Amino acid sequence: MSEKKILIVEDEKDIAELIHFNLFKGNYGAVIASDGEQALKVANEQLPDLILLDLMIPYISGLEVCKHLKGNAATSEIPIIMITAKGEEEDIIKGLEAGADDYITKPFSPKVLLARVNAVFRRNKRDGLDGQKVLHTNGIIIDPIRRKVTASGTELELTFSEFQIFHLLAQKPGWVFTRSQIVDLVRGKNHAITDRAVDVQIVGLRKKLGEQGLLIETVRGVGYRYSETHQD
Repeated sequence: MSEKKILIVEDEKDIAELIHFNLFKGNYGAVIASDGEQALKVANEQLPDLILLDLMIPYISGLEVCKHLKGNAATSEIPIIMITAKGEEEDIIKGLEAGADDYITKPFSPKVLLARVNAVFRRNKRDGLDGQKVLHTNGIIIDPIRRKVTASGTELELTFSEFQIFHLLAQKPGWVFTRSQIVDLVRGKNHAITDRAVDVQIVGLRKKLGEQGLLIETVRGVGYRYSETHQD
């Protein structure tokens, strides 16, 4: 049994128990909270390693729970996968901007859920590395100190904004960043960037990366992610 504990926040008992069963099969410990108030209490008392958070829960909505947790120093680093029955772009964007690390829509297969959980833990393990470390990914070398990107042995001439965005995405492969998140995360270095400008920078990045530019994937209606393996 893994030492990692997962908090399941789900008011539908059958679904909560199904998730609990499959996490147990995946060697994870788990505890269930059936509403927003209970979720905040358990999260603060037990400090789980990951939270599966349904958006539609009683008393305090999943979105508000996410905001509370990410705004609390004690729980801000706990990764959150939000669960939504709607699958609407607006819900997904709001959840990601509130700090959720990933999302999954109902209905989902237990295998897909477990894969998402495993992926988040893998990403978080990588995120513990120094953000100034040289990145090697898919034949691309990203040197944040010298602000240099080399692809297949050729140094690319990236603009400052292109480099900042690419470095951000490549540090967290698989993570979905909304345009607003990208703006907020790079704005400290470049106040001129806007939501629309992000799209322009992505186009430029893809062009300069050539075939490897396909690794920067568009998540329709949400934003962008860097994939370690492009899927058509």
